[in-house]
Amino acid sequence: MVRELVPDAFWQRVAPLLPPPRPKKKMGRPRADDRAALEAIVFVLRSGIPWEMLPRKQFGLSGMTAWRRLEEWTRAGVWEQLQARLLDELGLRGKVDFSRVSIDSSSVRASKRGPFTGPSPTDRAKAGSKHHLLVDAQGLPLTESVTAANVHDTHEFFPLIDSVPAVRMPSGQRRLRPTKLHADKAYASRKNRQGLRLRGIVARIARPGVESKERLGRYRWVVERTLAWKNQLRRLRVRDERRDDVHFGLLVLGCCVMLLRRLCPGIC
Repeated sequence: MVRELVPDAFWQRVAPLLPPPRPKKKMGRPRADDRAALEAIVFVLRSGIPWEMLPRKQFGLSGMTAWRRLEEWTRAGVWEQLQARLLDELGLRGKVDFSRVSIDSSSVRASKRGPFTGPSPTDRAKAGSKHHLLVDAQGLPLTESVTAANVHDTHEFFPLIDSVPAVRMPSGQRRLRPTKLHADKAYASRKNRQGLRLRGIVARIARPGVESKERLGRYRWVVERTLAWKNQLRRLRVRDERRDDVHFGLLVLGCCVMLLRRLCPGIC
C-alpha cells in the first residue's frame, strides 16, 4: 500500500536526479532508503500531517529524517529538474499545448510565518503566502513561484513567463514561448501588454470596464482547475513550513505529481 505513493514509473524518473549521499564521518545508523524517504515526503504532501506525526513503523524512518532528505534534495534542485524532464516527456508526446497559457495565483495561510509571508488581504491581514502558477492550454503547470500574500500578482507576471523551461516538442525542437497568454484584470497594465508584445506573445488580459471575466473564462478556467488540484495536496493548503525554500520545493513536487498523473494516468 505504501509503495503506491511512489510507483515504479515515478521512482525511475526521480532516482537518477538524486545527489549522491555525503560520506559519513563516523559510524552510526545506516542511511535511510531514498525511496522510502520519497514515499514519506509524498505521504506528508498528500495528507498534510505534521512531520513529527509520520508513522515510523510504516515508512522505516522518522519524520525529521524525511524532512532533512526533502531539504537536501530541494537544495540540489531535484524537483525543478524533475519538472523539466516530465514536461519534455509530455512535450515529445504532443501533450504540452503552447497555443495559449493562463496565469493566476491563490493565497494560503502561513501558520509559522517566515520569509515570503505577509498580511493577506483576503484573510483579515493574517500572515500568508501566495502561490503563482502558469499553465498550458490543458492546465499543465509549466512554472510556479511563491511570494508574500500582500505582493500584487503583477509583480510575478514576467518572472513566471521568463522562467518557463524550453520544452521539447514532437518535432524535436524546444519551445518556451506561448502564442497567447490569458489573465484576469489583476494583470491589466500597459507595461504588461508591451512586455508580452516584445516577447512575441498575444495578450488576452481582461480590461477593466471593457471585457467581462466570463468571456475570458472559456480559456482561463484551466488555471483555476489546476489551483484546485494543487489544493487537493493538503500540505499545500496551508504553509506549515517556516523555510521558504522547503515550502517552494513541496509546491514544485506537487506540480510534478500533477504532470506525472497526465503522463501515466492512474498511477498517482
